[in-house]
Amino acid sequence: MDRIHSAIAKARASRESADPVRQAVQTTPTQRSTGTANWANLPEFQISDQAFDTNHIVAHRADRAATAFDMMRSTLLHNLHHHNWTRVAVTSPDASCGKTTVTLNLAFSLARMSDMRVMVLELDFRRPGMLRALGFDRSLNFSAVLTEAQSPEAQLIRCGTNLAFGLSTTPVQSPAELLSSVCAADVVDRIEAAYRPDVMLFDMPPMSAGDDTLAFLDQVDCALMVAAAEETSASMIDQCGKDLAKRTQVLGVVLNKCRMVDPNDMYS
Repeated sequence: MDRIHSAIAKARASRESADPVRQAVQTTPTQRSTGTANWANLPEFQISDQAFDTNHIVAHRADRAATAFDMMRSTLLHNLHHHNWTRVAVTSPDASCGKTTVTLNLAFSLARMSDMRVMVLELDFRRPGMLRALGFDRSLNFSAVLTEAQSPEAQLIRCGTNLAFGLSTTPVQSPAELLSSVCAADVVDRIEAAYRPDVMLFDMPPMSAGDDTLAFLDQVDCALMVAAAEETSASMIDQCGKDLAKRTQVLGVVLNKCRMVDPNDMYS
């Protein structure tokens, strides 16, 4: 643990020293234009309607099913714009809370705003599942990008014009050591500088899975916690919130799998 904490401190120092660069990237129109060109060069893939339906991804189109995620989008963007943030970690107290499904729906809701670029990086290297959820039959290894064994261009893929993904097919050994490395922090900084996403969503492992998420939280601006209704206890939410707050700003708790909503309460 001491070695990991030392690596986290080094990563934080590296990120803090890079902050002026990140601010310049976000405010320079010429650099934003360069990011647009890099974005257009990413290979594009299509998601089938069957994959959307099978894996409960509903926010890719503007209808009643997407309302909850659109409301989440508006709240998220208000906070990001207010603080000049871009990086959002999404985690959960325990497994099976639906954090990956929430992350994907939030990403597609954000991407429906045509002037916004959204990048999703899957950092749950213990149990990667986004490729399967998207119905994409291809082997990808985003973890190799974080070790500089692969270039971002070789692993990032694009859905539509403004939504990109960094995904993995197989689990990684010792993911906490990878996520706490200065190399991984530098790679994420370079990806952000090259592609200029307006929002970066990081799909993290559950907090109970190990120290993977804690090892990376110094590289994000804020975090969302996903809890499962009738499954995640109040004590687990409280402890998870305290652990997250030690490392980053906690935007709030997303209550997922809630079956107690009265359809008569819906406006439309």
